[in-house]
Amino acid sequence: STQSTWVPYKVGKFPYAANSRAKTNHDAEGFVKVITNAATDRLLGAHIVGSNAGEAIAEFVLALEYGAAAEDIGRTCHAHPTMAEAVKEACMAAYDKPIHA
Repeated sequence: STQSTWVPYKVGKFPYAANSRAKTNHDAEGFVKVITNAATDRLLGAHIVGSNAGEAIAEFVLALEYGAAAEDIGRTCHAHPTMAEAVKEACMAAYDKPIHA
């Protein structure tokens, strides 16, 4: 049971309201949230609420499959202005280096 194996975690969250593409598209409702292991920064899960979630989740799926850390995504180049930047910003917030949050 996962309840018996509690893991200390951190949460990084980024609102679409702070994303340039979302504001330009008048679609700024929603957010990206990432959950990481507090000790290792490894991704444990992610939530995306809002438009483009179906496309943006693919980055998290790949990262989870290969055991990536939030910093791995945060240090990866993301084009500007794109909705994908919200994924990067949420990851950067998880390891205490947010730019726009």
